[in-house]
Amino acid sequence: MSPSAISTHRLPAEWEPHAATWIAWPHRRATFLGPFAEIPPAYERLARVIARYEPVRIIGSPEVLAAPRAALADAANVSFVEIPTSDSWIRDTGPVFLVPRADAADGRPQAVCWNWNAWGGKYPPWDADAGVSRAIARQLGLDPIEPGLVLEGGAIETDGEATLLVNERCVVDERRNPGVDRAGMERAFEHWLGVERVLWLGGELAGDDTDGHIDQLARFVAPGRVVAARQPDRSDPNHASLAANLDLLAGFTDAHGRRLEVIPIDIPARFAFQGTQLPASHLNYLVGNGFVAVPVFGGPTDEPALRTIEECFPDRRIEPVDCRALVRGRGAVHCVTRDEPAAG
Repeated sequence: MSPSAISTHRLPAEWEPHAATWIAWPHRRATFLGPFAEIPPAYERLARVIARYEPVRIIGSPEVLAAPRAALADAANVSFVEIPTSDSWIRDTGPVFLVPRADAADGRPQAVCWNWNAWGGKYPPWDADAGVSRAIARQLGLDPIEPGLVLEGGAIETDGEATLLVNERCVVDERRNPGVDRAGMERAFEHWLGVERVLWLGGELAGDDTDGHIDQLARFVAPGRVVAARQPDRSDPNHASLAANLDLLAGFTDAHGRRLEVIPIDIPARFAFQGTQLPASHLNYLVGNGFVAVPVFGGPTDEPALRTIEECFPDRRIEPVDCRALVRGRGAVHCVTRDEPAAG
């Protein structure tokens, strides 16, 4: 990527205007626990929620797309794009978009297309997913920008003002980028995403096969404001690492020197399916044009989480999304969506 491209574009916050949201239709049973028949209807319900607010673009091979074409035949604002996939976690396989700065001559977004190896080689084969970000970029008429490093979209979180939240566990990883240390990743974030400050967290939720993606743990809700997952139940394996992250966040300042305001959100305790604890987090939400789609899990933490997120986004409608099926794939709303920012 040329220096001029970095100087004219920036990494946007999710609450900035969207052109669309992308979804990869599920077809790989192996990454979901329990009955797979419940999974496509969960994606369908989510697509219908989002389509009330912004266009939804669903990808898959022609064979995979036959099912959603039929299920969503009556849905307005939904289109289908023939891009083959290995799996359905498009937050991680899709491009990371940059938007033009105010003085940019080119008003189009740019698509940064990181390498993909299924979270450090966990779920072969992943060859089709390795091409998803570049295929989406070309579909939009954008030249793919290729840093040559592995990075998943769910591993980074920004305030839109050059601050990046990441979890070291899933970013500095020999299975993803052998020989690249923390300083090397910081240089990559600066060069390819225009980031000026990286805030490093740790830990992971029990059952999370991503090694601790940040979109389960801490999210910006505005510049200088962060919501963070908390687990008050000391018997839950997530308690200690989430408490440590809250302590770290309280001491951070962003790229503009603001000390972060940290708002805790309690997540479900010991949430499991058939004895396997799963990473159920209300922070795996999607912010879109006039809405926030928030995961709920049918328990006592749902309503408090919805109220807190509503207070953080008072100008948006809060849309609860039942994720008891989705989380059996160890993800939720944010993991299965990729927001495309509006052109400048």
